[in-house]
Amino acid sequence: MVGKQVSHYRVLEKLGGGGMGVVYKAEDTRLGGAVALKFLPTEFARDPQAVERFQREARAVSALNHPHICTLYDIGEHEGQPFLAMELLEGQTLKHRLEGRSLKAEEIIKLGAQVAEALEAAHAKGIIHRDLKPANIFVTTHGQAKLLDFGVAKLMHPLGEAATAETLTETGSAPGTLPYMAPEQLRGEAVDARTDLYALGCVLYEMTTGQRPCPETHGPRLIDAILHEPPIPPSRLNPKVGPGLEGIILKALDKDPERRYQAARELRVDLERLTLSTTAVAAAAVARPLVRRTLLAAGLAVAALAALVGLNVGGVRDRLAGLLQPPRVESIAVLPLANLSGDVGQEYFADGMTEELITHLAQIRALRVTSRTSVMPYKETKKPLGVIARELKVSWVVEGSVRRAGDRVRVTAQLIDARTDQHLWADNFERDLKDVLTLQSEIARAIARQVDVRLSPQEQARLAQARPVNPAAHEAYLRGLTADDLGKAMGYFQQAIQLDPNYAPAHAGQADLYYFFGLFGIMPPPQAFSQMRAAAEKALALDETLANAHGALALVKLHYDWDWAGAEREFKRALELNPSQADVRHAYAHFLMVMNRRQEWVAESQWAVDLDPFEPGLLTCLAWHHLYAGQYDQAVAQSQKVLRAEPDYWWAIINLAWAYEQKGMYPEAIAQFERSFTQWPGSSLALASLAHSYARAGRKQEALKALAQLQAQAKKGFVPAYDLATVYAGLGDTDQAFAWLDKAFEERDAFLVHVRWDPKFDTLHADGRFGELIRRIGLPQ
Repeated sequence: MVGKQVSHYRVLEKLGGGGMGVVYKAEDTRLGGAVALKFLPTEFARDPQAVERFQREARAVSALNHPHICTLYDIGEHEGQPFLAMELLEGQTLKHRLEGRSLKAEEIIKLGAQVAEALEAAHAKGIIHRDLKPANIFVTTHGQAKLLDFGVAKLMHPLGEAATAETLTETGSAPGTLPYMAPEQLRGEAVDARTDLYALGCVLYEMTTGQRPCPETHGPRLIDAILHEPPIPPSRLNPKVGPGLEGIILKALDKDPERRYQAARELRVDLERLTLSTTAVAAAAVARPLVRRTLLAAGLAVAALAALVGLNVGGVRDRLAGLLQPPRVESIAVLPLANLSGDVGQEYFADGMTEELITHLAQIRALRVTSRTSVMPYKETKKPLGVIARELKVSWVVEGSVRRAGDRVRVTAQLIDARTDQHLWADNFERDLKDVLTLQSEIARAIARQVDVRLSPQEQARLAQARPVNPAAHEAYLRGLTADDLGKAMGYFQQAIQLDPNYAPAHAGQADLYYFFGLFGIMPPPQAFSQMRAAAEKALALDETLANAHGALALVKLHYDWDWAGAEREFKRALELNPSQADVRHAYAHFLMVMNRRQEWVAESQWAVDLDPFEPGLLTCLAWHHLYAGQYDQAVAQSQKVLRAEPDYWWAIINLAWAYEQKGMYPEAIAQFERSFTQWPGSSLALASLAHSYARAGRKQEALKALAQLQAQAKKGFVPAYDLATVYAGLGDTDQAFAWLDKAFEERDAFLVHVRWDPKFDTLHADGRFGELIRRIGLPQ
């Protein structure tokens, strides 16, 4: 065949072959360029059924036009042999790429999501593949997946017809490749889209572990394993497998189609959420400390480790003019609990227990409890306790340790007067993991008696909560609390929910994460905030006393519903349940800004910093609140303070640049915006801010170039309309600025509630349309 002319194609070389065809590289002499010619093998060319299947493959593929499906150009016949002219791909099949090896998680998630997207397009046309396997997935040299070979696909609804079903293979046969066939496919039952998703689960398993989920090679034993034996969890074969990916794979491989993913879109969305571990790494750097602060309160229902009290003359609330003055507030810090389990892999457990201890103490109104971000730098420190107490501005310190052995856990806690370095009390507590809440309640009540803390009846009731927990769910939750990025945290919380759907703190933890996805444009606001609302309401339905779930619901009402009364009600309930919750105080400052209560919003932001003095996110948001209050020098000073401790902190860089711009220091602002791209290259927020600064500096051509980049980015993924409005405002194009603000209104952009105070829109204030926008949002005048 090599060298022959086939229609208007000249055959150049043989590329390979399989059961349903032989493939050659050819030149298209009419249009130019190279194609792949796929011929039906000679021995099958005279088989009418084989020819029919081959032609139906062409019909199936021609109905699909998708970037992750190999494109069909033409169909013809040469010397009695039918052929297809298809897109020529450079790279290798996934089968050759694997060769018994596992791939990195990022590549698995990326390729898996692309194949799921291809199946989603095929299923939408009524086509199922029925022979999905690594040999039928091509990975291009650019790392893109291309789905091949619909030769055994089932056309569930023939194109152009409506009611009847049509199969692409013989009636009663079970086409496919045995190791990747779903149980219902083996039994000869009706197959549907879920059959393809089972096969994709097999492929994901193989990419993750280097072997198939049923590695048997003997036919009867393999069939029995597919029908009856559960696969070994991937993490046992590859310890690097995260819980989120493992959960997706095992759900796809469920032997019951009803418990499997029901649509390719569901599987794709779950995989794309995992990509947040890599694509949103900078957003995670901005949000991670705030997430940890938020997640402190997620342990409210499971955290009851201790109630420790000390003396601190002059509580922070005394500095807040105009706010209700609570009784004298005591100050205390919990140093990281030491891991005495003899296993460094249990560090997350000790750190998670520390978070829960802090969270529980923060419930008590008589205490000001330092948040976890500010105490974690003292892990394994050699500094004297007096020095630590002075740096944290507390009078009392809690030290302790955690020892875990199997299903038993022992906590040792001791209370120290940091001013005198005097040990006042210590004790040990031990329980089964399922009774960890009872253990925590015992510790809390014992220490409360020692320090003579007067608890309200409501606080006493919360301390006494001690329902049994699912130890595995609790462990996954602790891993989520201490995860080092948002994607991993989401995976662990999802795993906890799968293990125990009624585990309220995990639902609250997910709600907190969705806020950052919606705020920073990682997900469109309707999608992010609807999922945030659902997670928060589920958590509260299970446990109404979860402070951070109330805080999450408050943020939904503030940023998405624009329900000011509802937002304040939820904020106040959250702070009633946990007065020391720094991130909620910070979020409440946002609300006060929206309500035009300037004195209170800066004071509330300062209060959040006092509760968590080393947390860069809160420190930077204090700069942001100074910026929006028109206090540009304070904003510069505060941003620089953060950057002295965290030189590469993206959020502080952006805020410093914004403050420089408002001071007319355009070269300095532009330099900082450009610097921000090294920390978050794909940020539309940073790019739009840079374009705005170019425009204000009179560098219009550079502003337009940046705007073009932003518009190109919008064609590939979600870009908030608010960002584009920012650029047009800088360019002085008020009509376009208001057009994009109208679109931001439709999107319910999370930043839109702050538009009145955003200095980037100062030039629009004189236009009547700006006042109309304020009224439409419902902002107070």
